[in-house]
Amino acid sequence: MRKLIVLGVVGLVAQLIDGSLGMAYGVTSSTLLLAVGVAPAAASAAVHFSEIGTSLVSGFSHHKLGNVDWRTVSILALPGFVGAFVGATVLSNLDGAVAKPIVAVILLGLGVYVVYRFLRLGGARPTFKPRPSAGFLGPMGLVAGFLDAIGGGGWGPVGTTSLLSSGRLEPRKVVGSIDTSEFVVAVGGSLGFLFGLGAANINWGYAGALLAGGVIAAPIAAWL
Repeated sequence: MRKLIVLGVVGLVAQLIDGSLGMAYGVTSSTLLLAVGVAPAAASAAVHFSEIGTSLVSGFSHHKLGNVDWRTVSILALPGFVGAFVGATVLSNLDGAVAKPIVAVILLGLGVYVVYRFLRLGGARPTFKPRPSAGFLGPMGLVAGFLDAIGGGGWGPVGTTSLLSSGRLEPRKVVGSIDTSEFVVAVGGSLGFLFGLGAANINWGYAGALLAGGVIAAPIAAWL
């Protein structure tokens, strides 16, 4: 029970960060689950199933506050779904001993990538250009969705930093659009894990605890 309460708090804190900055729910939650010994595929599966609920509430909250660019969401959604489904299928078929170092390197790499992209801005506010094209959003969504499923996180670190540094959308719409489209990515990843692992191998208690904390935090994070 204590572990579930801790996971609930982690879900709440992770969603506060994710909903306000457009990243970190998956990376934070997956890192903790791996640290306590959960297998990589099971950890990512629990995170993605919980994200179905948290991203739905987060997307609705961002929409009510006018933080969503629906054109961006509509272009990102399908490539993100496909990438997440493929990533989940690949991870489900990897041996646990092989998967752990791969996932650890991906999570570390995402952290370094985020720091690099924001340092590259040099503290300057981007000059906003025309909205991002489908040629930019499609491949980005595919890669981000794949990394999100196979690494337990990646949709926000790749999507948010790429859109912010490109200067194509104002920051609040970047965060809102990435969080809203993450619902479709979470569904794609969850279906991949469901087919790859089977329902019996998914820890629904962990997913439920993360979901409970994340749903509480989602409206507050969107406002922030």
